[in-house]
Amino acid sequence: MTGFFRGEFGQYFTPRNIVKFIVDALPITHESIVIDTSCGSGGFLLHALDKVRREADKMAGEGYFAPSSVQHHNHWHDFAENNLYGIEISEGIARTAKMNMIIHDDGHTNVIAFDGLEPIDTMRAKTSNQGFKPNRFDFIITNPPFGAKVKLSEKRYLEDYDLGSKDIDWIDAKLKNVTVKQKKVGEKDFIRRTFLEKARDQQTTEVLFIEQCHRFLKPGGYMAMVIPDSILTNSSMQYVRDWIEEHWRIVSVVSLPQFAFAANGAGVKSSVLFLRKHAETTTIAIQRAKETAQDDIHGRKDGGKALEKLLKEKAAKLKKGDATIQQIDQELVAKLDALAAQGNLTPEARRKLKAEADKAKKVHEETEVSTAA
Repeated sequence: MTGFFRGEFGQYFTPRNIVKFIVDALPITHESIVIDTSCGSGGFLLHALDKVRREADKMAGEGYFAPSSVQHHNHWHDFAENNLYGIEISEGIARTAKMNMIIHDDGHTNVIAFDGLEPIDTMRAKTSNQGFKPNRFDFIITNPPFGAKVKLSEKRYLEDYDLGSKDIDWIDAKLKNVTVKQKKVGEKDFIRRTFLEKARDQQTTEVLFIEQCHRFLKPGGYMAMVIPDSILTNSSMQYVRDWIEEHWRIVSVVSLPQFAFAANGAGVKSSVLFLRKHAETTTIAIQRAKETAQDDIHGRKDGGKALEKLLKEKAAKLKKGDATIQQIDQELVAKLDALAAQGNLTPEARRKLKAEADKAKKVHEETEVSTAA
């Protein structure tokens, strides 16, 4: 089944010990409304159901109801039928998830085959499942596909994501006097500088799922998501970390070993990110506090010149990064030319050298550190 379970969307199914750790770490009960936005074969959903089953067994042992009684059955079965939701983009794998749930005594009715990044209203309308609503879920437990690209030319919904738009560093915003926009919260309006320009041409799925999960969760709800460490460490991902900082309380970051997904053929270093969704008023307060601090820095004597200096340093660092990529490409061309001159440039040799160059670029991108972030 390996070929079937590792498709073209970058799915690497989560090892069961990691799934169990994540589910056990969260206070999920029979009253919780739980969703996996990239459910695959249903591993997270099954472990959540098993946790509620164990809750029912414990309550039976404490005398709340008799073991194997109707009340005992309804305690976990109602949770499976009404509170457990899953989305999987692959129709074949979604069918597998449903069958998996049926084999383990149901919970399949709210598993749908759909693009989990589509607008939630569209998802609800096209599937006729009224359970898929924004600000509804208590817990999200998920391992989204890594590295797959969502292109604006193919998926217009990309422009509806904050993280699908090009960011402007706050230093650039100050120096370029970026215009302001209004955002209404309750009965009050406040002015916030926009750090976003036009939509990106593309964005990775794991970044977009962070924002989509925020839409699904109710304020105070928890998300546990497996993410590649590039989101946590790459200087180019600073805007993602800024967005997380404004919209979530970071509860914990649990580093996974390099070999965590080795059985599935993936060597991407990853972590589990535990986040709790801020109320909108909290997000606004954080944004305003950051803007006030930025205003103070910019307003200091020679503040503008200091910012211009930082901007130049940042540009130099980025240029240096580009130079490294160019050097890797030049070395690849030189090796190919040398083999061609020797008459040894076979298709296999070409593929091998290309793979080595791609790996070197990836290592460079994942380990780069910018002091101007």
